[in-house]
Amino acid sequence: MTALKAGDSFPEGVSFTYVPYTPEQPDLTSCGVGIKYDASKEAANKKIVIVAVPGAFTPTCQEQHVVSYIQNKDKLKAKGVDQVIFIASNDHWVMSAWGKANGVKDDFILFASDAGLAFSKQIGWFNGDRTQRYAIVVDHGKVTYAERDTVPKSIANSGAEGVLAKL
Repeated sequence: MTALKAGDSFPEGVSFTYVPYTPEQPDLTSCGVGIKYDASKEAANKKIVIVAVPGAFTPTCQEQHVVSYIQNKDKLKAKGVDQVIFIASNDHWVMSAWGKANGVKDDFILFASDAGLAFSKQIGWFNGDRTQRYAIVVDHGKVTYAERDTVPKSIANSGAEGVLAKL
C-alpha cells in the first residue's frame, strides 16, 4: 500500500472494467458488455486523468465531480489530456448507466469499475468498501499529479478545476 506521488512511474497491472458507449444501447437500462481498460498500457502512451469517487450517483460525485469534468472537457483537451477515467467500487453496469445519465457519448470520459477496490487498495486510498475521492494524472507512464480530497464533500484536489491548475 503505497500512495502515488508526482514523479512515480505508474504501476504495472492496473486495469478497470467499463462498458463502452454505443448508439445501439443508449438508454440507462441497456447493460452492454463490460470490457477491460488496461490503465497501465493506456497510461504508457497517453495523458490520462484517473478520478476516483466514493460512488456513482452519490450527491457530491454527481452534483459537483462529474459536472466539473463535463464542463471543462475542452480545457482538459487543450492541456493535452487524452482521456478521463472515472472509477468507483460500483460495478461496470452502474458506472455505464452513470455515464449515460450524464449524457456522455464518447470515449473522452469513461466510467469504469475499480472492482474490489483493487487499484485504490494498492495505493491505500480507500475508506472501507469505497474509494476515497482522488485524482491522478499520468503522462506517458509518469505520475505528474496525485492528490486526495480529505475534507468531506470537497473536490478541491480531485475536481477538474484542481487538476487543470496543475497541468
